[in-house]
Amino acid sequence: MLKDITIGQYFPIDSIIHRLDPRFKIVMTLIFIIMLFTGESFICMGISAVYTLIAVFLSRIKLRMFCKSIKPLMPFLFITAVLNLLFVSDGDVYFHWKFIKITSDGINVSVFMIIRIVLLIIGSSLLTYTTSPITLTDAVEKLLSPLKRFKFPVHELAMMMSIALRFIPTLIEETDRIISAQKARGAEIDTGNLTDRAKNMVSILVPLFISAFRRADELATAMECRCYNGGEGRTRLRQLKSSPADYMALAVTILFFVCVIILNIFI
Repeated sequence: MLKDITIGQYFPIDSIIHRLDPRFKIVMTLIFIIMLFTGESFICMGISAVYTLIAVFLSRIKLRMFCKSIKPLMPFLFITAVLNLLFVSDGDVYFHWKFIKITSDGINVSVFMIIRIVLLIIGSSLLTYTTSPITLTDAVEKLLSPLKRFKFPVHELAMMMSIALRFIPTLIEETDRIISAQKARGAEIDTGNLTDRAKNMVSILVPLFISAFRRADELATAMECRCYNGGEGRTRLRQLKSSPADYMALAVTILFFVCVIILNIFI
């Protein structure tokens, strides 16, 4: 299961999406998220799905990588679907037994919510899959730079985000190694009832926290040795520059968003 978690991973592929300015990609991702939560019909979700599939195709990243990002959240999707089936009681009744009632509206809401969450996961994953953590940090810092007038620690916030994204795959690999080591010592992590499994997690969480704090201390020491003192007076090797392709991609995103808004008004 841990190997299926792809959060924070970056796939260095030469594609149209990879070459876009990361500032535009962040803005387009935000517009896409608003578009998902603004759409109130299956037609709107269909338009959002078309936009997502076009972006995935242009990114040249295999679809199974996005499926791997959805797999760890399958229990959450299942619980969401069941809750909507049980608590939405409007519409035609298809099944009724004691307190369990499955209606047409319940099924529609369940399917609608699952589609929305899946598209949200794919769209959000596309941002990190096609943008390196360092470039993403520079883009966030540029977008938030107006807040520097109000003494907001923009550079520090962007740096923390970059470090967090960078260390997610590292911590996942570390967790996998700890689990393998504990199993080699005879620990029964995947057996027993829920209480036993929770107790067995202690043998994983304790060394994981110790390893995380040790890595954080080593990183802080390395930054101090390199005379890091924040964002004051820092320069960048790569300067962010926009191109006509960025404005075209943003225009297409806004066009899809406007279509969803219009459909919400007239449908």
